[in-house]
Amino acid sequence: MSVDYHSDQAFYRIKKIEELLEQGVEPYGDKYEVTHYSQDIQTNFAALEGKPVSVAGRIMTKRGHGKAGFAHIQDSKGRIQVYIRQDSVGEQNYKIFQELDIGDIIGVSGDVFKTRTGEITVNILSFRLLSKSLRPLPEKWHGLKDVELRYRQRYLDLIVNPEVRKVFIIRSKVIQSIREFLAAEDFLEVETPVMHSVAGGATARPFITHHNALDIDLYLRIATELHLKRLVVGGLERVFELGRIFRNEGISTNHNPEFTSIEVYQANADYEDMMSLTERLVASVAQKVLGTLQIKYQGRELDFSLPWQRKDLLEVVEEITGVDFSAIPDDAEARKEALKHGLEIEGNEKKGEIISTFFEKFCEDRLWGPIFVKDYPVEVSPLARRCRHNPQFTYRFETFIAGKEVANAYTELTNPLDQRERFEQQVKKRDAGNEEAHMMDEDFITALEYGMPPTGGLGIGIDRLIMILTDSPSIRDVILFPTMRPK
Repeated sequence: MSVDYHSDQAFYRIKKIEELLEQGVEPYGDKYEVTHYSQDIQTNFAALEGKPVSVAGRIMTKRGHGKAGFAHIQDSKGRIQVYIRQDSVGEQNYKIFQELDIGDIIGVSGDVFKTRTGEITVNILSFRLLSKSLRPLPEKWHGLKDVELRYRQRYLDLIVNPEVRKVFIIRSKVIQSIREFLAAEDFLEVETPVMHSVAGGATARPFITHHNALDIDLYLRIATELHLKRLVVGGLERVFELGRIFRNEGISTNHNPEFTSIEVYQANADYEDMMSLTERLVASVAQKVLGTLQIKYQGRELDFSLPWQRKDLLEVVEEITGVDFSAIPDDAEARKEALKHGLEIEGNEKKGEIISTFFEKFCEDRLWGPIFVKDYPVEVSPLARRCRHNPQFTYRFETFIAGKEVANAYTELTNPLDQRERFEQQVKKRDAGNEEAHMMDEDFITALEYGMPPTGGLGIGIDRLIMILTDSPSIRDVILFPTMRPK
């Protein structure tokens, strides 16, 4: 978006650049040696009182009183007041300071004191203009409230809304804390391809791109699962990857086409181990980053204290909908039950698919949790091991917190014959028009044929977890640059 150089504000500020240059002032300066941040000075005032400091930041407020004036400058740690007197900096420099605008970035050097009103302040002895702002910031009493503008111009959102900066600082600390937790558990962080020749590891529609040199279509990854399992086959027994995933799906408060997930795989483990890992990891992160296991999300209490609740999927469906699917004998009766409950179906769904649809439509958003819902139908779990007690279900769980699916995990399917059969069933669905069904991945099956140890696998949606930890109602509030339609 270009500047409207004919607007009053732009014309006024560009004219100021010309005037500054005439006075020998560079409007876009070189680097500035910063010794302290705003928060450092405020926290350590007793030690810094009367001592010299150098700070840099954006002018957020400004007021003058004859031959003296005050301003607040904002850096990455917060805001601090600065005080300038003509006697201290000279008449010409004081005049230049008076001509600075809200939004300009400056560096100041001076000593620390406290005003008569008790505000910690830097007494300016010298200053330098570091960057001239050509656009005015949003009106100070209202801030930036236009939600779409906030997402489109996140840089402006970060300047004027301190609570937004706090969200993304917490996001960074959460990700760092997750990495530290897994490293302490002896997991190895790895990197796998973002472009795949076969889209797999999840039920989702991929984005397609073309590699000119090889003249082949490639898919932006919809999961990291199948490459990470190949590494377990290769002998890397505890691995994880944290990175971007791409799914060509709709946009909502819980979905963004580009998002961050972490997948974790542990040899000689099962989904019970993954439940333990999940609750310990989230509790550890909450305690480390927020300092508590009890938080509020959208006005309602959440408690991450261990152990978390565990329930079978069929049990949850029956409790919420009143339908006991264990008493429904076949696919046809399940479809009748779906129609009775107003669900739109094509008429060829399996019983397991109907159960999954019931759960998604009627149950998920009512699970406050944190809770592990376990043992999912095999039809919707093509990569999970079948339950010994009932082969129509799998050792799979999903974790729900505040009505959101935050994690998905399995006891991994390691039998290559069963895996091939499941892929073939997925290919049939794909041929019938289901663009989200799995493709056949022959190389992954080949890897399984060499032998994969019993393995537990876990995927966590980082953005949704951070939504909950920061009390954010929309996933776009925790993604710096969410996907948006071009203007």
